[in-house]
Amino acid sequence: MSKQFLIVLAVIVVVFIGVFALGSHKPNNTNSNTPSHNVIGEGQDGVTLVEYGDFQCPYCGEYYATVKQVQQQYNTQMVFQFVNFPLTSIHQNAFAGARAAEAAAQQGQFWPMHDLLYQQNQVYYDSNETASTWINSTNPITYFDQYAKQLGLNLTEFNSAYSSNAVDNTINSDMNKGNKLGVNATPTFYLDGKQIMPTNSVSSFETYINAAIASKTHSS
Repeated sequence: MSKQFLIVLAVIVVVFIGVFALGSHKPNNTNSNTPSHNVIGEGQDGVTLVEYGDFQCPYCGEYYATVKQVQQQYNTQMVFQFVNFPLTSIHQNAFAGARAAEAAAQQGQFWPMHDLLYQQNQVYYDSNETASTWINSTNPITYFDQYAKQLGLNLTEFNSAYSSNAVDNTINSDMNKGNKLGVNATPTFYLDGKQIMPTNSVSSFETYINAAIASKTHSS
């Protein structure tokens, strides 16, 4: 048996093994991943306001107090939903912030963590980006642990969820959902499935929401 024949045979075996390995590999992006479902409000008038938000985004931070006031004002009539859309290309800790919120969600504390993250967002940007917060930290989990303790969360469970594939998959599913809609900036708002562009004022949101409620009332 010639040396050349053995070399050719070895190459064929290597190629065959490679093909088999590729064929048996299962991709990670399965259809079992589901987006988050962070909702608040009674929704008695059948109206839903959705925000695609980034916890590190300065504009989301600016809108935070307005949106919170609107949500509380319309809590009985409306459902408010927050969907993660971290702009990872420009905000280095945005995905980490979403992970902290979703990890808290597993203990029923999404909204309190949501509020803490945005409150610290405001502290950072109000200080002309000089304050030390999770936003500019090279190790934001140290801040998130503080928030988790403040909220009375089980820290071991929080850290386990924070580093889990399940939380990452939820955030990625949220982002995929936004990408399909064409979301490319934050905050982006949808009211009953239609994109709206309110200014950062309660009255602007009221105009849209009151019209939506009136439309539901007239059609019923």
